[in-house]
Amino acid sequence: MTNPAGATAQIDSMLAGLPADQRAAMQDLRRTIAAAAPGAEEAISYGMPAFRYRGRSLVSYAAFKAHCSFFPMSAELIETHRDELAGYATSKGTLQFTPEHPFPRDLVERIVRERMAQIDMRVAAKPGRD
Repeated sequence: MTNPAGATAQIDSMLAGLPADQRAAMQDLRRTIAAAAPGAEEAISYGMPAFRYRGRSLVSYAAFKAHCSFFPMSAELIETHRDELAGYATSKGTLQFTPEHPFPRDLVERIVRERMAQIDMRVAAKPGRD
């Protein structure tokens, strides 16, 4: 979904349907991402809440039955922060957490800023695609 206002409304609705603990965790993650990436816009990507930056997928997040997930859209960033992510389930593209054990805000902020830097480098390497 490319309409940020429509995406925001859809995300609000999606989060409202979650159990209270997951809703609180997802809203906190959403606020943290938005604060770290003031130039990003909310979007829906693969049916999940997401943010886009400079027209490209920045990060996304979602709640599932047994966990919540943060998708930094960069296996490189997951590897870069491997030590800080000890104690969390990770895979090539997913960081999993529970409402009782969320990611530290400063870690989310750093991942988001580093992801923005990756996008900035790609855009700079391909002028005219911004």
